[in-house]
Amino acid sequence: MTDMWENERRIASLGYAAICGCDEAGAGPLAGPVYAAAVILPFGEFIDGLDDSKKLTEKKREALFSIIKDRAAAFAVSSVSAAEIDEMNILNARMLAMRRAVALLPEKPGFVLIDGNCGRGFELPHECIVGGDGLSANIAAASILAKVSRDEYMRRLNDEYPGYHFDRHKGYGTKLHYAALDELGPCPEHRMTFLRKYYERRS
Repeated sequence: MTDMWENERRIASLGYAAICGCDEAGAGPLAGPVYAAAVILPFGEFIDGLDDSKKLTEKKREALFSIIKDRAAAFAVSSVSAAEIDEMNILNARMLAMRRAVALLPEKPGFVLIDGNCGRGFELPHECIVGGDGLSANIAAASILAKVSRDEYMRRLNDEYPGYHFDRHKGYGTKLHYAALDELGPCPEHRMTFLRKYYERRS
């Protein structure tokens, strides 16, 4: 069984307090923003079922979403819009979303654990952990807050643009989504840089 506090203990042994986990959700979809969350859990806090959000069912994620918000010492959620993604590219957008989330924390962390292999632009002491959402309690908590928050946004977006079925595919490139694009064309929430090759093939 993975020790979800191993990385936090290692960082704490170096003298850092208020260790934050940071992760994003929605890097791959054709539409909608990329979301990110930053979480500082009380050190050693055990939350049953806490894991990488991608390994959890929607029902389990939503249950943990409330528990994490209740138990976290601090948390924040932020996003970068589809238009911003088109302007700066998805890697820069992911980094910006995570930096925004950290900046919004009511308590400034001493150290940031970042999911993945890139910590571009982070000024606070930090470390990148590939697969960190399955290896760090704080990153796992952040992954759940980011994923659930983004899914909620996409469900609301479905009310604004009902023909695209955003509540079902959350903006990912499914057959249903491509069929809607063929029928309706893109809406303002689509990432046109992601759709460029699709439209080039169709032309």
